[in-house]
Amino acid sequence: MNAAQDQRPWGALSDLPGHPMMWVLILTEVVTFGILLMTFAVAGAIHPAVFEAGRAQLDPVLGGINTLVLITSGWLAALAVEARTGERRKTARLLLGGVMLFGGAFIAIKVVEYIAKAQAGIGIETDTFFTLYFLITGFHLLHVLLGIVFLAVVTVSDSLENLKTGTAFWHMIDLVWIIIYPLVYLIG
Repeated sequence: MNAAQDQRPWGALSDLPGHPMMWVLILTEVVTFGILLMTFAVAGAIHPAVFEAGRAQLDPVLGGINTLVLITSGWLAALAVEARTGERRKTARLLLGGVMLFGGAFIAIKVVEYIAKAQAGIGIETDTFFTLYFLITGFHLLHVLLGIVFLAVVTVSDSLENLKTGTAFWHMIDLVWIIIYPLVYLIG
C-alpha cells in the first residue's frame, strides 16, 4: 500500500465532512427512504382514490410547520459547524442546543398529528395510504430521535470531526423530510 492509499483509506468518502462511516450509514438510510418513497408513489398510482382520501385527512399546515422547523434546525446545525470551525465552542454548543430543541418541536408536532389520527380512528391498518404514511413518517421520526441523541453526544464530545459527523446525519434528516412532505402531504 502506498502513502496516498494510507491517507485515504475510505476512498472518495474520505473527502466528505465528518467520519466516513457516517456517510455509509447516510447512504444506507437514503436508499431505504428512497425505496419507501418509491413504494408510496407506486401505491398512490395504483390506488389514487385511496391516496386522495388519505391526503385529505392529513394536516398540510402542521406538515409545513414541521418542514420549516427542520429547515431552521439544519441552518442552525450549519451555523454550529461554522462557529466550531472558528473555535467558538460555546456558540457551537448553544446552536446545537437550538437544533435539538427544534428536533423536539418536530417530534411534538408529529405526536400531535398521530394523536389526531388515532382519535379519528385512523391507524396503520386503516388502508394502504395510512400504512405507508405511518411507516414513512414513523421511520423518519425515529431518525429525528436518533439525530438528537447523536447531537447530544456531539455537544459533549465536540471535536470538529464529531460535529461534522453529527450534523451530516441531521442534514440527511432535513433533506429526507423535504421530499416526504410534498410527496405524502401535497402531491395528489
